[in-house]
Amino acid sequence: MKATYLNSKHKDLGGFMVDFSGWEMPLHYGSQLNEHNEVRTNVGIFDVSHMAVFDLDGEKQEDFLRFLLPNDIKKINGQNKAMYSPMLNYEGGILDDLIVYYLGNKSFRIVSNCATREKNLSWLSKIAEPFDVGIDFKSDYSILALQGPNSHKFIKSHIEKDISKFSVHNTDDVMIASTGYTGELGYEIICDQEKGIKFWNEFVSNDVQPIGLAARDTLRLEAGLNLYGTDMDQTNTPYDSNIGWTIDFNDKDRDFIGKKALEEKKDSKKILKGFYTEERGVLRGGAEVIFKGGSGVVTSGTWSPTFKKNIGFCRVDKNCGEIGSAVLRDKKITLKFCNTNFLESLKQDV
Repeated sequence: MKATYLNSKHKDLGGFMVDFSGWEMPLHYGSQLNEHNEVRTNVGIFDVSHMAVFDLDGEKQEDFLRFLLPNDIKKINGQNKAMYSPMLNYEGGILDDLIVYYLGNKSFRIVSNCATREKNLSWLSKIAEPFDVGIDFKSDYSILALQGPNSHKFIKSHIEKDISKFSVHNTDDVMIASTGYTGELGYEIICDQEKGIKFWNEFVSNDVQPIGLAARDTLRLEAGLNLYGTDMDQTNTPYDSNIGWTIDFNDKDRDFIGKKALEEKKDSKKILKGFYTEERGVLRGGAEVIFKGGSGVVTSGTWSPTFKKNIGFCRVDKNCGEIGSAVLRDKKITLKFCNTNFLESLKQDV
């Protein structure tokens, strides 16, 4: 099993370690609930160094990325910004989702998921070859996520000024971006492991709570953020995964992988919806959802610590209406469909 460079730190802090896609990672440090609430109300620190960092090299990086991704990197080229995008196959299926960062000097960085790192390296290298773009897989990098409404208090000494959402502050050896996977104000710090240890020790010694994978999952689900391999995979398109907004057709002359297929799949009958129930019981992935005129399937489900309800995502027909149902332990429960971003759709219930 693989381990991040902070593995011993997690164990010293009482982390309950589990296998996550072949990586030994902390599920929690004693209380998933407390960790979730700490990020929603204060600040927490995540070790996400299991994720993959790819730095690009070459004069045609923009051309490569404009062909590789359905979202158009031209939006952020020359700006200290980051951009979210899925990465597709030629059939329009989602191979992964990722964030691209502009580092300055016409150079870019890609951060993608851990379970797809080797597959992504092969795919990126193959697509980059005709553009003469090099792919430098930073397999030993540190990625820390400082997340929560008070995160700016702990990061301000490391950046020249406050940075807006999806902005990037980059030096030669440390990149700090206002990105994250929680729905809260936050920052992700990418650097080498030596500096990563210094950041980790600094934050933890100043009473920033380490946060495990369990709370990371409930936080991202409340925020309406998909988990690759659970809520979407290569059998899905962005249109049926609630990320159709990432497909940029504005430049009609731009070709990109999956473009032709997506043009034919714009009218997808399936969508990803949020649901919640006032009844007891968490619906897990694979559970059947019934609504008038059709059925669907749960992709993610959890108990929401913020809203004190059972919530989840489901892939259903566009005509699903507002109410559905599911069977849990031989009991029929009523579901209310809503926006996948529960921080928006249920905010009146906080």
